[in-house]
Amino acid sequence: MLTPSKFLTRLVLASPTYLAQRWRWRGARFYLSLFCCCLLLIVGCQPRNSGPSSSTTGADTRLALGTTGKVRTLDPADALELFSGNLLYNMGDRLYAYQSGTTELVPQLATELPKVSDDGLVYTIPLRTGVVFHDGSAFDAKAMEFSLNRFIQNGGQPAFLLSDVVESVEAKSASELEIKLKKPFAAFTDLLAFSGLVAVSPQAYEIGSGKFNPSTFVGTGPYKLVDNRSDSIRLDRFDQYWGDKPANPGIDIQSFTSSANLYNAFRTGSVDIAYQSLNPEQIELLAKAADKGDWQAITGPGSNITYLSLNLRDATLKKPEVRQALALAIDRQLIQNRVFDGQVDPLYSLIPSIFEVSKPVFQSESGHSDAAQAKALLTKAGYTGNKPLKVEFWYRSNVPSDSPAATTIKAFIEQELGDLAKVELKSIESATAYNNLDKGTYPMFMLDWSGDYYDPDTYIHPFLDCSDGSAEKGCQEGATVGQGSFYYSEKMNRLIDQQRQEQDPSKRQTIFAEIQDLLAQDVPFIPLWQRKEYAFARPDIQGVKLEPTQAMPFASLSRSAT
Repeated sequence: MLTPSKFLTRLVLASPTYLAQRWRWRGARFYLSLFCCCLLLIVGCQPRNSGPSSSTTGADTRLALGTTGKVRTLDPADALELFSGNLLYNMGDRLYAYQSGTTELVPQLATELPKVSDDGLVYTIPLRTGVVFHDGSAFDAKAMEFSLNRFIQNGGQPAFLLSDVVESVEAKSASELEIKLKKPFAAFTDLLAFSGLVAVSPQAYEIGSGKFNPSTFVGTGPYKLVDNRSDSIRLDRFDQYWGDKPANPGIDIQSFTSSANLYNAFRTGSVDIAYQSLNPEQIELLAKAADKGDWQAITGPGSNITYLSLNLRDATLKKPEVRQALALAIDRQLIQNRVFDGQVDPLYSLIPSIFEVSKPVFQSESGHSDAAQAKALLTKAGYTGNKPLKVEFWYRSNVPSDSPAATTIKAFIEQELGDLAKVELKSIESATAYNNLDKGTYPMFMLDWSGDYYDPDTYIHPFLDCSDGSAEKGCQEGATVGQGSFYYSEKMNRLIDQQRQEQDPSKRQTIFAEIQDLLAQDVPFIPLWQRKEYAFARPDIQGVKLEPTQAMPFASLSRSAT
């Protein structure tokens, strides 16, 4: 069960660094465009730096990746940030991974998909032999048992992902692992592909509450960590890796303090790849240059969603007609074009469109807002021109994209609903907001979320599940408290439990459809947009790709010979 404290921790860390670099819309847009044009002229007049690997050329040279992502920790038992997860994805191995370019689960440290008992509670997993850790020690089932138990028992940020569902982990032999669940969970094999569930060397780590190694990493993956500083990380190819060897000898990762610095570093050739993240104006400029062949632009659908959390304890938002009216009054395509220059996709469900089960339950027939129906609902709820709906709309003051988006939403709601609605914008720094969400402080708050594993459950259970509550009092304990919504529905709880236990994909899809229909009826949240992912690479860099799971693999990267 995702408790409020777990959710708050997850929410603070899940907000990607790139969101803190986004741009401010309209008024600032003209000046930023002018600044960037001038910057391009200045940079264009300067001698081009051939990059950090200019002393050598060819396929077997190190590559440099630039990012604004910050690495708080590399301990897989405590890491939940997106960029840390991408590093663990490249440095470590899990029991299962996804076939490159697809969402098909394939064995990694396992040799085949798990055998699941008839009751769905016991997973028996055969393991590879001949695998070694970066410190030279041998990998076996006992080491995997140690790694998963450490993930649970050390009590780090992501510990709840396993502790909520796993009863026990036991090595049955040197090459066989058994995992028992507390109750059936259909997405469990997908969960085992989570970036943090890597094997770590028992000789380099300890089990014990709070015993973390934030600056080191000793796993079995294709890269080993050789240097970790506050603004740079160096990865070397692991020559004893059991699988396919990386196409490059290593990756140098440079962390920049702002998207402007990352943009300049990529433009001048100081880094080979720019990834996570640039603001919309910078992306637009680089994408246009890529069309001319100056460099490569790689894009893919994102898993990060932005949404409004509606506080059902608030007297104004208690009536479902009010919540439904607000959802109908928002034009997501307007936000897509006016605020983000088309670099996000409209979102019509909490489940993003990267999943087949996503159902656009908040989309009107026209694809835009539906002012007539929204007005009818407000009138039904008792609001008039003399007695308009008044609602506070909160957003994060330190996330640049929030302000222009909130301003656009407010303006459009008031334009569409006329004298029936007044929206008051208020902002607060994100850390303070996250600490107060479960106290019911905010009537309506704009937030964002990235799933932990590739399954729609990670966009449903952490939002809509309530472990303790009632129709009269709302949710007292559970995920919806942490979200600041306090939504309680016995039917929703039942549907969530059913989809988690249902093993038949088609039946599970039907349950997800029911969940989304109920979401659109009760409206405890209003989905807004899902983010696209971008990366840019110099022309001589090969093998740059963004996986459907949002990871960027380093092993396929190489520099073409010149």
